[in-house]
Amino acid sequence: MAKFTVNSLRFDPYKNFKFRVKWDGRYVAGVSKVSALKRTTEVVKHREGGDPSSSRKSPGRTEYEAVTLERGVTHDPEFESWANKVWNFGASLGSEVSLKDFRKDIILEVYNEAGQLAIAYRLYRCWVSEYQALPDLDANANAVAIQHLKLENEGWERDPDVVEPSEPALSV
Repeated sequence: MAKFTVNSLRFDPYKNFKFRVKWDGRYVAGVSKVSALKRTTEVVKHREGGDPSSSRKSPGRTEYEAVTLERGVTHDPEFESWANKVWNFGASLGSEVSLKDFRKDIILEVYNEAGQLAIAYRLYRCWVSEYQALPDLDANANAVAIQHLKLENEGWERDPDVVEPSEPALSV
């Protein structure tokens, strides 16, 4: 397991607009938004009979929130193909769900302003719980049609093998 290193020359936090999503070993085209990675650990309150009126607290069950991916509607079938593995309308009885491969591990990569990989997270055992193929359509609007994929997951962790890059300098 690699150790996290700190670049003593970088004082600015990373921006949230340079990222890529990968599953099945390939980058997914056109992802324009990824919701936050968030986990919550329940608080278990307990008190012994002889304790004063205050209670003690300890960690309980940890839950990982679903992650939503958004991208503009194109001919790329990746979102729909994965969503169809969970429920395929019109499939024969007993074959509506692809139990063998409806879950995927995905990688979320964050890049610095120079386009260097800075941080990566691995999301485990993801599956599609919600799929929006088309947004509301409006002839009076001037917007991009966005599709959504909501991914349930069983946890995520930062990839320790991705170390902070040495920042390039321009030579003049």
